[in-house]
Amino acid sequence: MKKILNYVVPSLSLAAIVFSVAAFNETQAATQEPDVMEVSTATAVQPVDLTYAAEKALPCVVHIKYVQNSKIQTVEVQSDPFDDFFSDPFGGFFGRGQRGQGGTRKQQVQTPKKTATGSGVIISADGYIVTNNHVVDGADELTVTLNDNKEYSARIIGADKTTDLALIKIDAKNLPAIRIANSDNVKVGEWVLAIGNPLGLTNTVTAGIISAKARTLGANGVESFIQTDAAINAGNSGGALVNTNGELVGINAMLYSQTGSYSGYGFAIPTAMMNKVVADLKQYGTVQRAMIGISGRDVKTQVDIEKEDGKDADYGTMEGIYVAEVVENSAAAEAGIEKGDIITEVDGHKVTKFGDLSGLIAQKRPGDKISLTYLHNKKKQTKTVTLRNEQGNTKVVKNADLDVLGADFREVTKAQKEQLEISYGLEVIKVNAGKMKEAGVPKGFIIQRVNDEAMNTVEDLQDIVKDASTSKEPVLVIKGIFPTGKRGYFIVQLQND
Repeated sequence: MKKILNYVVPSLSLAAIVFSVAAFNETQAATQEPDVMEVSTATAVQPVDLTYAAEKALPCVVHIKYVQNSKIQTVEVQSDPFDDFFSDPFGGFFGRGQRGQGGTRKQQVQTPKKTATGSGVIISADGYIVTNNHVVDGADELTVTLNDNKEYSARIIGADKTTDLALIKIDAKNLPAIRIANSDNVKVGEWVLAIGNPLGLTNTVTAGIISAKARTLGANGVESFIQTDAAINAGNSGGALVNTNGELVGINAMLYSQTGSYSGYGFAIPTAMMNKVVADLKQYGTVQRAMIGISGRDVKTQVDIEKEDGKDADYGTMEGIYVAEVVENSAAAEAGIEKGDIITEVDGHKVTKFGDLSGLIAQKRPGDKISLTYLHNKKKQTKTVTLRNEQGNTKVVKNADLDVLGADFREVTKAQKEQLEISYGLEVIKVNAGKMKEAGVPKGFIIQRVNDEAMNTVEDLQDIVKDASTSKEPVLVIKGIFPTGKRGYFIVQLQND
């Protein structure tokens, strides 16, 4: 197994971590008194007063408890003929498991109950709270505790894995909402506070500076992190990064460490990105993600790669984005951008690294026009580019739910499992007007896999429909079995041409 020295760690505090912290013993460091007491006449000078910022922001940061209940899941396990015989000589006849192909069998297992804690930031007086997607993803229950120890149940309004942001809501009024600053205006070296609930230590404030901007780590699909040396640990996820006025400039998301604990490098999602994601989740239920249609890397990285291959690289600049590939029929392709071009500006904003480009485009929607400046054969050009969504158009992308299929479903019964020799699936019990009828899916068909994902529950189908509806190819490839035992498949288009 390859040894990984550096870890990108989402700062979510698992219950096990919280409990282990509670078991620590407090110790008092021994000190030796000096023979002579020296009295200093110098006046202590604090470079900046952070008490105002802490006082303003602390009431706006909440504690989030995550609970995922125990579940029964069907998994494939390696088949052992001796284990199968001695543990169940009837080969799964009584429901212990069913043999699969290739030396595997399906077996039902019960997952343990999971609990974890994180943080969130109140952004409106009527109960909207921003946090990280990884704080709430998969939760069956979310409990929000305010700074004054009042507790509320929360529901998820929307979540975005690509930026690791989520919007939740509690039923409350007159809450202390934080003031939101424009993260584009923060400067490296500026003082900031990180506020959250690290390691179960609620209402904790740490101080530091902004160490860098527009960092990319490869942890999320879209990144333009604010880097800070304010201490961020497990449990800080979703908490606030605020300036000296107590205004929100970022949502704390993760730490970078060789050990898994804080070592001086914390990262926050900038409010410029957060504002757009929150607005989209409120209005559309999903993020309207704009795309130029390129893949690439920093110019310096490209130059270093070519040097290692013994080549001399000269692109006319060492700052910008090297275009490694242009997606066919994309906005970039339509604008005439080619492989080897160097993107240097977007709407007059200088682009020196990929995080700059990601941060600027993340604030846009499909259909927005941007002014793109780039070097082609070292010659500067500027063109207007109309951004598109992942599906290659400028239409609003909405999360589809099961209603769009126009059908009703239920988990297969024990009798169906025995008759058809299957261990899971969803029966189509009713077909109305909708996408299933258009594709010819009949009543009684048992869906086993959709887009290569096993369908054990109706929730599994809902999740895959939601994901596919916003993907580049909004299509469901449905595989299953007819009541007669014959296998079949259907192609379901989720969007109209």
